[in-house]
Amino acid sequence: MMASQARSPVVIDSDVFGSLLVPGSTLAAIYEPIVLGRPALISFQTAAELHYGALHQNWSTDRMLNLQARIRQAETVHSGPELTLMYVHLRVACERIGHALSEREHDAHRWVAATAIRLGIPLVSNDKVFKGVPSLALETADI
Repeated sequence: MMASQARSPVVIDSDVFGSLLVPGSTLAAIYEPIVLGRPALISFQTAAELHYGALHQNWSTDRMLNLQARIRQAETVHSGPELTLMYVHLRVACERIGHALSEREHDAHRWVAATAIRLGIPLVSNDKVFKGVPSLALETADI
């Protein structure tokens, strides 16, 4: 791909990012055209979720090394004052419209959404909780 045809960056949620690590994954096949050739960013929350899932499922050393290499290929966005404020504003905005993302059980999802909103780039996710989130550009395959 030529530089003038570069595709815009995206924040990738753990469901899609994780699927890309599974050979033969149907979800990965569906989302590959959306993420292929785009600079990938992930939230610190996504990195934590991916590591937790791998440890919880007792992944082999080779699979863990592959996970760590893939995470290093993406830019991990860490929390800080600006992201924290975005997270808080997002929760309030979601509370005001009665969106599920405001609920405590979606704390992790809120960090991911706040990351994309703060950076002003789309979030790629297959998770339905992100639909209708204020100010969030969501790219999904709608399967």
